[in-house]
Amino acid sequence: MAFTVARFNLVDPGATPETLAARYRAALEMAAYADDRGIDTIQTEEHHGAVNNWLPSPFVFAGAVLGGTSRIAVTVSAIIGPLYDPLRLAEDIAVLDLIGRGRLVTVAGIGYRPEEYEQLGADWSRRGALQDELLETLLTAWKGEPFSYRGRTVQVTPRPYTQPHPLLLVGGSSKAAARRAARLGLPFFPSAHLPELEAYYQELRTQYGTDGFCMMPAEKTPLLHLSEDPDRTWAEFGEHFLHEARTYASWQSADIRSAVRSKATTVEELRAEGVYRIVTPEECVGLGADSLVLHPLCGGMPLDEGWRSLQLFAEQVIPRLTAS
Repeated sequence: MAFTVARFNLVDPGATPETLAARYRAALEMAAYADDRGIDTIQTEEHHGAVNNWLPSPFVFAGAVLGGTSRIAVTVSAIIGPLYDPLRLAEDIAVLDLIGRGRLVTVAGIGYRPEEYEQLGADWSRRGALQDELLETLLTAWKGEPFSYRGRTVQVTPRPYTQPHPLLLVGGSSKAAARRAARLGLPFFPSAHLPELEAYYQELRTQYGTDGFCMMPAEKTPLLHLSEDPDRTWAEFGEHFLHEARTYASWQSADIRSAVRSKATTVEELRAEGVYRIVTPEECVGLGADSLVLHPLCGGMPLDEGWRSLQLFAEQVIPRLTAS
């Protein structure tokens, strides 16, 4: 059966506090519904200073989801590691791991927008060193023993639920990210389908004698929306998908490799491109993909349309995948 994902980044251009609060509440209710209907994970992410209200606090959202569900995993993919205080993050993830009894998955990348570093007072030129310090501190802190940190002895409590530590993956599309994962014995999550980088990671892991595995996206990983009439949905709501696609594209330089990358400038181009796809339940089942990523509230999608998409996925796709 395909691995199933419901993605939420809470984008809502032009929102008021009232309408944005309604969107957050709807996302939590959707997560509880997804938990009940057998979807595998809620995926969320992090960006800062986005005028369209892109979610900046993924762990706060993850905590609310974990507190309102009992089975579904929550994947934070990805955090911008160098923007965090290592000790505080170790504590926060430990608490969330206890709340969710091991259902939190964290992918740590270094980001690709210098303005996010500037906003939060982090040094862009030291991002690699900061990421190394973060990951090494997390792994040491979660042992629950006193250790030396920046010239003083500290101890992080509580210890996490998951042993030896909560599931932590290294994200990225560079050799440096693969080396970091291999050296620390952490799983590697490339940001795109990069077989040569997976091979490099596995080679280094053998050299270091570390454990780990690679979770590489498929060659094509479309973001899905379910509809009984895709033509109507593209006509009525295509601008929401285009808004997100254009926002994301504006942040990506030529050397950034991503599983979600669009060059479209119009709704028509976006539809032809296939990065964002609106499909019927029958078409969704027929995709035959290893993973299905539903994006019900994409680009400020109206809440009722988001619910229609999620319900079609849960009620007409999940049962067929389970049966097959």
